[in-house]
Amino acid sequence: MKELGHFINGQQVAGQSGRFADVMNPALGEVQAKVALASKAELDAAVEAAAQAQPAWGATNPQRRARVMMEFVRLLHRDMDKLAEALSSEHGKTLPDAKGDVQRGLEVIEFCIGAPHLLKGEFTDSAGPGIDMYSMRQPLGVVAGITPFNFPAMIPLWKMGPALACGNAFILKPSERDPSVPLMLAELMTEAGLPHGVLQVVNGDKESVDAILDNPTIQAIGFVGSTPIAEYIYGRGCSNGKRVQCFGGAKNHMIVMPDADMDQAADALVGAGYGAAGERCMAISVAVPVGDETADRLIEKLVPRIEKLKVGPYTAGADVDYGPLVTAQAKERVLGLIDTGVEQGADLVVDGRNFALQGYESGYFIGPSLFDKVTPDMEIYKQEIFGPVLSTVRAQTYEEAIGYAMDHEYGNGTAIFTRDGDTARDFAARINVGMVGINVPIPVPLAYHTFGGWKKSGFGDLNQHGPDAFRFYTRTKTVTSRWPSGLKEGGEFHFKQMD
Repeated sequence: MKELGHFINGQQVAGQSGRFADVMNPALGEVQAKVALASKAELDAAVEAAAQAQPAWGATNPQRRARVMMEFVRLLHRDMDKLAEALSSEHGKTLPDAKGDVQRGLEVIEFCIGAPHLLKGEFTDSAGPGIDMYSMRQPLGVVAGITPFNFPAMIPLWKMGPALACGNAFILKPSERDPSVPLMLAELMTEAGLPHGVLQVVNGDKESVDAILDNPTIQAIGFVGSTPIAEYIYGRGCSNGKRVQCFGGAKNHMIVMPDADMDQAADALVGAGYGAAGERCMAISVAVPVGDETADRLIEKLVPRIEKLKVGPYTAGADVDYGPLVTAQAKERVLGLIDTGVEQGADLVVDGRNFALQGYESGYFIGPSLFDKVTPDMEIYKQEIFGPVLSTVRAQTYEEAIGYAMDHEYGNGTAIFTRDGDTARDFAARINVGMVGINVPIPVPLAYHTFGGWKKSGFGDLNQHGPDAFRFYTRTKTVTSRWPSGLKEGGEFHFKQMD
């Protein structure tokens, strides 16, 4: 049985705790490897080594740090197929989806090549008699990222890229469910020229997470995962004096106006609702058609598209639409929520519970499900299902429709499909959700903008990637200087007004 350890000081090392977690092949429902779960002592040792390596890296010219990022981009392109294969085998994504996972992370690394410009401070000459003022952006020191199973390449890259480009050392604690790609990324970063110890990958569970939260050397933590864990990490990390950003769950609504192109809306909903088996925090899980006629037309368009979806392992060809869920527990949870939806009175238009795939009976596959006439008091509406389930909530007016999205406790992403510019503009201005799409179902910003939700989808003041990432991973120091030519005799005992 293959054993996966950690990446410490530029090389893969075996775990020392004696504890392991199973790494599954979700298409087969079989264990394919074991990953070591680090102890607190192992985590602390990795942090100590990172702290020793960071000062030299932080003092490295930002342009030279950017060259490491440039070479890393080349290596990511070189090994794209290898990374996608490893990702698909542990997560279950299709190969095109796995390559997209890597690509969206790679784009953030490309943005980080511009770090020298983003790290420039401000300067004011002659702020007073012989006085100049300037600011510097400096690295925090050692920072950490705790990343989820659903994007084992993209989100680690979103975290490590800006952190390293800013001159920090970075501790990555990836999901133990699909740890191979993060370890491969660390190897590629070292091959690109990153000094040993600046990037450490420590696999683990809650013991490692708590060790990160409590370690006094770690100055900042970035997290992506479920909202309950986000709240826990944010609260404990902040109470320990750390800078923390946490991104949690979602329940993303797509409002469909009567004037929308219904074919376009249906295609968008199928891709956004069922892609990656719905295991995306930006998945559209609630369709809100305005008016019963609109709802009927939308359901009529959706059903044949959903019934044609091809579900299978990533090895079954490029035409597979989505693969299995990540674990048996995830599958059972989704099936239980579908049962609850039926029990609470929703109309299950397409039922994916009895899906079976010959030769993969032990895999964690679920067929696509579509609910109609869902109401806000139902569990399938309240909870993030994180599976291939789309709910339809009928609204009679635009105000009612926008109210559903605004009243929900989550505020990650939302979209509206309409041909009316006034409606779209009003929606974008009023909605209390962090990322908005207008005729775009999954409004994930490009790397040079920032990604982040509102309400219980995001905790902290700064978002992921884009300019916010460089603010998060640096602190500003402001210097006021006056040289001898500007000195005057005698002491000053009050703040003198500037001339």
